[in-house]
Parts: sequence; C-alpha cells; structure tokens
Amino acid sequence: MRISDYIEQSFCNLWKKKLRTFLTTFGVVIGIGALVSMFAFGQGIQRNITDQFNKVDLFNYINISARNRTGEPAFSPDPDDPDAGEMGGAAAPVDADDRDAPRLDAQFIEEARKIEGVEAAFPEMRFPAQICLGDKEQFTLAQVLPADILRSGPVPLRAGRCYEPREPNELILTDSLLRRLGVNEPSTALGREIEVATLTLDFSLTNLLRMAFSRDGQGLPFARQSYRFTIVGVADRLPFGGMSDVYVQPEAAGAMRKLSLTSIWEFFRPAGETASYSAVTVRVRSPKYVAPVKKELESRGLRTFALMDQLEEMRTGFLIMDMFLIAVGMIGITVASLGIVNTMVMSILERYREIGIMKAVGATDSDVQRIFLFEAGMIGLLGGLFGLVLGWGVSQVINEVVNALMARQAAPRMEYFHFSWWLCLGAVAFSILVSLLAGVYPTLRAARVDPVVALRHD
Repeated sequence: MRISDYIEQSFCNLWKKKLRTFLTTFGVVIGIGALVSMFAFGQGIQRNITDQFNKVDLFNYINISARNRTGEPAFSPDPDDPDAGEMGGAAAPVDADDRDAPRLDAQFIEEARKIEGVEAAFPEMRFPAQICLGDKEQFTLAQVLPADILRSGPVPLRAGRCYEPREPNELILTDSLLRRLGVNEPSTALGREIEVATLTLDFSLTNLLRMAFSRDGQGLPFARQSYRFTIVGVADRLPFGGMSDVYVQPEAAGAMRKLSLTSIWEFFRPAGETASYSAVTVRVRSPKYVAPVKKELESRGLRTFALMDQLEEMRTGFLIMDMFLIAVGMIGITVASLGIVNTMVMSILERYREIGIMKAVGATDSDVQRIFLFEAGMIGLLGGLFGLVLGWGVSQVINEVVNALMARQAAPRMEYFHFSWWLCLGAVAFSILVSLLAGVYPTLRAARVDPVVALRHD
C-alpha cells in the first residue's frame, strides 16, 4: 500500500466514529494548548527581560565597591573569638589587600576612565529629597546621573527629553512618582516647575536651643533647603535606578546643600579628608570588555559586580521555570495519550473481524500496524494543529486582559507570550510523536490477531 492509501483509510476509519474521534482529539488539543501556552509564557517573560536589558545596555555596566570603605574600622569583629563580647568582642584584622584598595573618589574615576574599553565612569550618588508639585509632596531618593550617561539609554523616557549639560536646573522623574503627585498623564508635567527640598545637618545655636526646649521631643538637628527645577522628561522606573525616582545632573547636585549619606561611616570621616563614594559605576563599550575590565579592577583590590555575571544564573532560572511549566503541561498530554490508547484499543475490538479479513486476503502484520499507527498519527496531527490554535487564542486573550489591567497603572504594553516558529513546529511534531507512542501497544495487539479466530468472531 502507498502512503496516500494509509492516510485515506485512516481518515475513513476515524470518520466512522466521529464522536469518539472528536473527544479523543479534543483531549490532545487541550493538552497541547496548555503545554504550548505555558511554554510561550516562559519564553515571553525571558524575551521581555533580556530585551529590556539589551535595550538599555545594562550588560555593559560594572558596579564597583571598595573592600574597605572610607572611614570603616581597620578591624572587623571576629565571631569565633572566645573573648568576643556582646557586640562582637575582639577584632580580627582586615586583609592587607583590603586596606590597600584604592579610594573611590574623583581621582579614581579619572583613572578608571583611562582603562581600555571603559567608555564612562560615574559615582553612585543618591540623597533623600522631598518633592513638591503644587500642593502634593512625596519623599523619595534622588540619583545623580550625568547627561551623557542618561542619553545612552539606561533610563528610557516615556515623555519629554534628556536634560542638557548646560541646563543644571532641569530634572527627570519617574512616572510612578508623578502619579503619586497627582499627575496621571506624563506629557502634562513637562515644562512645569517642581521644588526639591533637601536636608542638611544644622548645629547652629538657634536650632540647638529649639531642640533643647522642644516640648514634644521631636526636635532634630536638620535644616531644610529648597531648590527649583524644571521637569523636562518622565522616565520608566528600572532596576538601574534602584529606589530612585528623580534624576539630576552632577552640576546641580554639587551646588545643592544636602545630606548624602551612603554609609554610616561617613559620620566618622576625619576632618579635611576628601569625600569618597560608596560605589562607582563603569560603562564599557561592549559586553566583550566586561571580563577584562573586571579583572583589572579586581587586581586593584576592588569588588565588582556586572549583570553579565548573572546571565548564566538567569538562564538557569529560566530553564528551571521552563521545566516547571512543561511538567504542568505534560499532565494534560499524559491524559490525552491515555485517551488515544483507549480509543485505539476499542477500535481494535470493534474491528476484530475486519482485521482477520485483511490478514486473510494477504495483509501482513506490518500492514496492520501501519494502518493503526497512521490513525494514531492523524489524531496527533489534528490535535497538535488545533491545540496550537487554541493555545495562541487563549494567550492573546490573557495578554489583552493583563495589558488592560496594567494600563490603569500607566504601565507600558508588553507581550507576555512569545510563539516562535520552532515552538509551533515542535508542538505539532511533539503531538504526533506522543500519539504514535500511545498507539504502539494497540498496533502490536492488532498485529497479533489470529485471522482464523478473528473470522469466527461475531
């Protein structure tokens, strides 16, 4: 028999039992639809994360921190010391390499910019600020970010533009902060003036007397300084900015009196000692420079962190998530395969005499096996195709519903499901393979039918 004959006969046999065939195929459709949609969801999440990181070049950034920061004690508590007291007791000396690590100051930034592959270097500076717009106030953290770094894309803008280096009184804030200030449409905030209030330590005689005679006991050695800025851009909030909701230029931050504490050890800095930073961020020209630049910095006794280091861990996490989603989807496929086995076994029992006639007129065991395998494969093909359509349709509905809900929070539209060509082809092929495996036992049972006994069967 030709392949076309097997296909035609298989289709005719399945059509004779339309309801049973439909229910069996529908089980495969549900299983493949669930499996495909879950796997597409995992792929969509991975694609969104990696695309966002690539879009803002987060893989090109290296975070640097000193092993022994300025002002920290040269000794650290040794918990294994039997003489350790209540607060850690005896102190264990810090490694010499830690003490010899360079300070993260302006001089270090200049030296870091000279390393091959480094495109820019800037300090990680944040300071608390009270943001006032109209009659609304919000407390947040402001981050100092140079204009050239901002233009490179680490903070994508939803509205407006980047601030200009020659305009230090321009700033950018996030859409989430803007909503908390009562503005839901980012474009309406552009060009508006906003007040940024900072805190400074105030040990003046007037403030000390006010603290001493405060009846409610809430006097604090702080003074408030206010500065006026113009909103020129509204940004999305990204992990790059941490907890920051406001971005200002170094020139503007340098002219502001503020309390910029990145470590408690800043309180113990000796008088006259130049300021240092808790961390410095370096941007390299491309990801290929990440490893050599990290090696150079670590050789100087510095700690480094790059998102590229976590890429393999992220991929491992994605793989675990995919395996979990596939395991859930395989439950439906297992149930569907049992339905195929049941359908094929019932078909053999109903066509017992027919199988005997085929063998009596010359059909071999292989011919009988191929007929039933083609029937199982036909169920798998139809189930795979319609299951793919079902999975895609359900995914689109879920995607639209989620985006509609997220739009109320002013979140950008995202595609949470990704159907790649290899996923579509793989789903159909997998459905056929599972159906063929489910049909192995029924075909072997059909091939073992004795024609003599089958012809006598009623």
